[in-house]
Amino acid sequence: MEYPEVVSAREQLFGFIVEKTAKKMKLSFSRVLADNEADITVDQWVIMNILHDENAISQYQIAQRSYKDAPTVTRILDLLEQKGYIRRKPAKTDRRKFEIHLTENGLKKVKTILPLAQSFRQRCYAGLDINDLQQMEKTMNTIFENLNLS
Repeated sequence: MEYPEVVSAREQLFGFIVEKTAKKMKLSFSRVLADNEADITVDQWVIMNILHDENAISQYQIAQRSYKDAPTVTRILDLLEQKGYIRRKPAKTDRRKFEIHLTENGLKKVKTILPLAQSFRQRCYAGLDINDLQQMEKTMNTIFENLNLS
């Protein structure tokens, strides 16, 4: 009988550090949004930011880009639509599908939150130089790709 390799304490610690940092970043940015009365959650911001970068995309494309499942994306889009930040339009090529668009209010909201997000990131990455950030990006992308191979 074969046993899986034992994961070293250092490898376990690294996984814990990645997880706790991601959770801390999300919680901290959530506080920034709340303190600035942004009226959206971090998950809603992720989707609005995706739409700001690439407007008029499908719910499926949003799910792929945000790494969220389809039901979660649908719920978030429903909330954003209720708030008047997005609208769904039937796709020109397939009336069964919808393209998601930022509304004028949605675009204003993005323009309000972008500086908050940029300031937050600067605070997060304080003390790191470009080489640190590039190495971190390379490391995290390698881990991500390793998981795609599984």
